[in-house]
Amino acid sequence: MGREDPRHLVVGQLNKPHGTKGEFFVWPLTDYPESVYAPGVVLLLGGEADDEPDPDLPPLRVEAARPFQKGLLVRFGGVEDRNQAELLRGRYLFQAADQLEPLADGEVFYHQLLGMSVTTTEGEDIGTISEVYEMSPADLLEVRGPKKTVIIPYLDHVVVEVDVAAKRMVIDPPPGLLDL
Repeated sequence: MGREDPRHLVVGQLNKPHGTKGEFFVWPLTDYPESVYAPGVVLLLGGEADDEPDPDLPPLRVEAARPFQKGLLVRFGGVEDRNQAELLRGRYLFQAADQLEPLADGEVFYHQLLGMSVTTTEGEDIGTISEVYEMSPADLLEVRGPKKTVIIPYLDHVVVEVDVAAKRMVIDPPPGLLDL
């Protein structure tokens, strides 16, 4: 059962209104905030558990964005004051997948990793990627196998090959990694 690529991806969260003129403090959830939060870009709204934007909520057009603390201050067209902004607090921002900046060679969207089978360079079946955790210094992959669940760091020297079309990943785990 193959999973279809989503038509929209979450690119941020409206954390809270800022000031009195309808500006928002936004947590960007994208590697390309400068293109997602550029003037004229239209973003859609949804809730925390939504896979797709809520069609009952209005689209928002970015008017201006500037860095602020660990996020962005964003002004959207049509949101003129704090009361209007307050109604949208906590919502997630979605962008149509076909409008996202193209990935560089070797980059993948995390949703593409979910359900991918993982084997070692020796051909040992490790399992299927069930979760991706964005961590520092390396993102972690939770791989559920026939015997146990293991955590694999998403590092160049561990992840040897990622084939999105075939839904498979090949890893070269350092000694002891799969014993943890």
